[in-house]
Amino acid sequence: MDFLHPPADAYRFARTPDAAATFAEHEDFKALLRSGGAHFEVQTVAEVHTAGPSFELFTAAIGSRDPRAPAIGFFGGIHGLERIGTQLILHYMRALLWRLEWDTLLRQQLQNVRLVFMPIVNPGGMWAHKRANPRGVDLMRNAAQRAESRVPFLAGGQTMSPLLPWYCGRPGAPMETESTALLQVVREQLACRPFSLALDCHSGYGFDDSIWFPYAKTRRLMAHLPEMFALKTMLEQAMPHHDYSFEPQSNQYLLHGDLWDHAYEHAPAGHVFLPMTLELGSWLWIRKNPRQLFSRHGIFNPIKAHRIKRVLRRHVDLLDFLTRAAYAAPGWLPLAARRTELQQQASAHWRPRRAP
Repeated sequence: MDFLHPPADAYRFARTPDAAATFAEHEDFKALLRSGGAHFEVQTVAEVHTAGPSFELFTAAIGSRDPRAPAIGFFGGIHGLERIGTQLILHYMRALLWRLEWDTLLRQQLQNVRLVFMPIVNPGGMWAHKRANPRGVDLMRNAAQRAESRVPFLAGGQTMSPLLPWYCGRPGAPMETESTALLQVVREQLACRPFSLALDCHSGYGFDDSIWFPYAKTRRLMAHLPEMFALKTMLEQAMPHHDYSFEPQSNQYLLHGDLWDHAYEHAPAGHVFLPMTLELGSWLWIRKNPRQLFSRHGIFNPIKAHRIKRVLRRHVDLLDFLTRAAYAAPGWLPLAARRTELQQQASAHWRPRRAP
């Protein structure tokens, strides 16, 4: 089986960690790559420099090497303060490794689907305990496109100063190293295939957990709305008691420079690429432990150990569902009359809201 061949650099992570030059999630990721060296294909896609250490940006992939096989990518850590998204992806990777020891059905599945993991997109921000990257840029607002109508002040992206939050970067400047690396991974490992999914794990304000999809720049609906509606329907059937709000990001607010808008619009014509962000509602944790408001990490992450475990248990089923949906895509992607029917249903369900 191709996915069991170890990559040439499988053992290059055996370095003694320096606590001042690393952080827990980075060491956990490298430990997973060491223990999964017989399964994961590891690539270094960029190097990020900080005022202290430098970090390599790694991806780990597993599964079919057929370039036409469906694929799914899991991304996290775009915002350095939102560690719980990275922890969720690492938890899922660890579970897959354990299951490969005995799960013959998983081994068969991986012969026909590709899984790509990039759990720490912004290691410099995570190391420095900051939302932005080491240059002060909010990576989720770093692409070149501008919103088509009014965005929330500052939060929708601003170009005034990196000293203020939600900085998009200098107008006309190249995208940041981390943003460029993420888009390269999407372009070369996901969107180049006839069908692919992506899930980017975040946390933020709100009492609800949400799944958002493009667009963030406009209230127009995406071209692959029938496919996204079919996926939403399948999720409700497979997980009927889930609490996710599933909708275009523009139903909440618009913003400049969204990376997933950019990745979606640059996918090859004729290919189906469905990117989503998972927004974990952090007010759920703050309500139970109000003292978290006084911690920068507590605003975006569960702090108590039992709540972290509960979040990991609760959301890992979503990651597994999406993996299975990617594998089974040829059987559920809508065609012809069915696609037209779903287009009508989805347009009515996600009718664009009027600008405030």
